[in-house]
Amino acid sequence: MALSEVNNDRGELRILENLDELRTDLADYIAELSEAAVKERGVFAIALSGGSLIDLMGKLCEAPYNKTVDWAKWYIFWADERVVAKNHSDSNYKLAKDGLLSKVPIVPSHIHSINDSVSAEEAADEYMFVIRQLVKTRMVSVSDISDCPKFDLILLGMGPDGHIASLFPNHSALNETDEWVRAKQRRCIWQLIISDLTAHHCLLG
Repeated sequence: MALSEVNNDRGELRILENLDELRTDLADYIAELSEAAVKERGVFAIALSGGSLIDLMGKLCEAPYNKTVDWAKWYIFWADERVVAKNHSDSNYKLAKDGLLSKVPIVPSHIHSINDSVSAEEAADEYMFVIRQLVKTRMVSVSDISDCPKFDLILLGMGPDGHIASLFPNHSALNETDEWVRAKQRRCIWQLIISDLTAHHCLLG
């Protein structure tokens, strides 16, 4: 049970007693959004990040979620990724594959990872092109107020300094208004994360 819960026009804040409760609450939340999206659109488009997030999603690999979630309708993306080989220990793709994707029956072609064989700038451009094509076919929804993609859920963790998806407080990248995906050193990151890009976002800190 949540120790504290606050709802307002900016969203909902839940403070949970322990990590196990958080894992269960998060699994329930994701499963509910997945069911609603599949019922409405036939697909569920979710963007992940790295850090401890995948571990917190671990309950989804267990009963009842591993049987009741319609995994074949999931489309996986990354909000933040390092441009390293997919088997590299720093790869958010590897983190998600080892902790979640290899344990549930997600269609391999529905997993959209970055191209790790090119530069960060080229990978960002390619990733934006892929998303644009999926928006055209409505595998990913489009924002009501712009041509930006609108994911069903973007899951983000928050660092102790307040950074999310390698976007740090006061960084110039936060002022980006045109590009959806941007190269930052050896990473590819979403720029318009909270505004137009998602029907729901979940920030874990």
